[in-house]
Amino acid sequence: MSKRSSSSQGGNDRRKKKYRADGTPVWGKRYIDGPGVWVTCVKGKEKQAVGELYELFNSLAADLWPEAEKDKGSDSDSEPDEESSIEAQIANEVSAMKRPKKEQRFTNCQTNTPCVVFISCKPPVDPVKLVMKHLENVQGTGFTHTRWVMLHRCSIALEPHGFFRHSLRFTPVSVACVTNLPEIQAMCRNAFEPFFGSQIEEKFKYKIEIRIRNHTTLTRTALIEAIAKCVPEGHTVDLNDPELFILVDVFKSICGVSVVRDYHKLQKFNVVEIANARSAAENGTPSVQRID
Repeated sequence: MSKRSSSSQGGNDRRKKKYRADGTPVWGKRYIDGPGVWVTCVKGKEKQAVGELYELFNSLAADLWPEAEKDKGSDSDSEPDEESSIEAQIANEVSAMKRPKKEQRFTNCQTNTPCVVFISCKPPVDPVKLVMKHLENVQGTGFTHTRWVMLHRCSIALEPHGFFRHSLRFTPVSVACVTNLPEIQAMCRNAFEPFFGSQIEEKFKYKIEIRIRNHTTLTRTALIEAIAKCVPEGHTVDLNDPELFILVDVFKSICGVSVVRDYHKLQKFNVVEIANARSAAENGTPSVQRID
């Protein structure tokens, strides 16, 4: 009896709810590890898209968050000295093997869904700054710098400059949680503080942009109402000319949120449309066309 009671007690402990410091409960487990970036890609080319995104994001991050220089002595330790003993050389090699491996800044999270890729970001990478830097580069050069990433499933043709003739969209995720309204509201209150907090004297016009995929539990109306309650008073909703955009991306059981500017001006972060707009302005006709 004692074994049963102890085992049942242990089971009850495991089933106990977890709470944050502010008293709000933590619900469920996440398979998508945010923060990160949602990207859509060509069906069947998810693996190639991930490889391209790794290269693109690492290049952008190297400029935005340059890594600290390695210690000068690290390289010299790894090189054997002719006069050193065999024992000393072995000790140096063992020491090099025990050094902590360099942590990857970006990790592909399995979505198990065609055409959808999520790349998680490790600090100090900020997904919003990362995406905005890429958008600025596309706007300035007219090149998307990706090959397999696109928005819709359709036939496409390759441009000589190295990108496909079709829509493409990046969605940054600053914070993420499971799709439970109390969890979402707790997350949003913390995420909105730098933009709408009491320390911010300026009042903004904002709009909530919601994208729901592979999810049927929460409705758009319920999400909008719940998230709008997390914005402090004084800030107003403006659907036509907002200054800030609250991007809400729901995928299966995960809800991601970020706050951005110029969402409409930058073609809703559709980089191929940005490249099209630049080409149209320079040549009078768009260079990227859809093939039916």
